[in-house]
Amino acid sequence: MKILITGVTRGLGRALAEWYIANGHTLIGCGRSAEILNLRFTYAAPHDFTNVDVTEENRVALWSEKVLAEHGAPDFLVNNAAVMNTPAPLWQVPAREFNKLIDVNIKGVANVLRHFVPAMVTRKQGVIVNFSSGWGRSTSPEVAPYCASKYAIEGLTKALAQELPEGMAAVPLNPGVIDTDMLRQAWNDAAASYPKAEAWAKVAAPFILGLGAKDNGQSVSVPGVEE
Repeated sequence: MKILITGVTRGLGRALAEWYIANGHTLIGCGRSAEILNLRFTYAAPHDFTNVDVTEENRVALWSEKVLAEHGAPDFLVNNAAVMNTPAPLWQVPAREFNKLIDVNIKGVANVLRHFVPAMVTRKQGVIVNFSSGWGRSTSPEVAPYCASKYAIEGLTKALAQELPEGMAAVPLNPGVIDTDMLRQAWNDAAASYPKAEAWAKVAAPFILGLGAKDNGQSVSVPGVEE
């Protein structure tokens, strides 16, 4: 399988990427940090890692042209890249921080979809997995911007699912509660009591590969992980 994942330099994206590579799949990934260079040197072709900020639509466009020319349309497109706001009442979240979160978590997903989905639609094949959250289906105080972004992902993905040709799928996926840098930003040391990303990937990665047309437009969650 050819699997494209955004935000592969750390957290869930990194864990998924390494599991898929170890299990014989071709991984195409992007990220913003310098760690993308280590991935590029560690995992040679046919794997393909590129420094791309998904909020920059022109960069995503150029990246997609290169990827589609060299690899063709992906079998799985996983929109994982996201950021969390520093926990605070909504009225205390600075506009700059709020805007950045919306740019990454919503507009970044739209940018990637805009430039990769047409090639998948042409083939009438492929599964689009947009990472949602338990906070895209419920709410908590002090994470209102993040909740808003993930509720948006639920709606965006379900509408997209209605636009795809038969045989394809778009799925909003709640990965569950995992000990990542993002969770530690929200919960501090309490995050340590939850599964590590590497352990989570052993369940989540094959689960994602099992998603298909039967799941189109359905809100799903990685099994066996606290939501």
